[in-house]
Amino acid sequence: MITGFLIGIIFALYMIGALFFLKFWMRTRDRLFVAFAAAFVIEGLNRLRFLVVPDPEEGSFGIYAVRIIAFSLIAAAIIAKNMQQKN
Repeated sequence: MITGFLIGIIFALYMIGALFFLKFWMRTRDRLFVAFAAAFVIEGLNRLRFLVVPDPEEGSFGIYAVRIIAFSLIAAAIIAKNMQQKN
């Protein structure tokens, strides 16, 4: 019972983080903020999966694969931003 509540809080905080970065994207139209927002949504949905899967295993490949995708998205956006500034 308490686990579901805490997962819900973590999910909500990820979504608030995504909205925070979308707010900055609306002001600047910088793709870096969209990448951060997308990564936060992906991570939030990944955490929400713990409520749906009957017996989730924290160390499973699927969970880490989603995290790698989210962090790779952020890394690619940072690299693209740095390459753009060099030109």
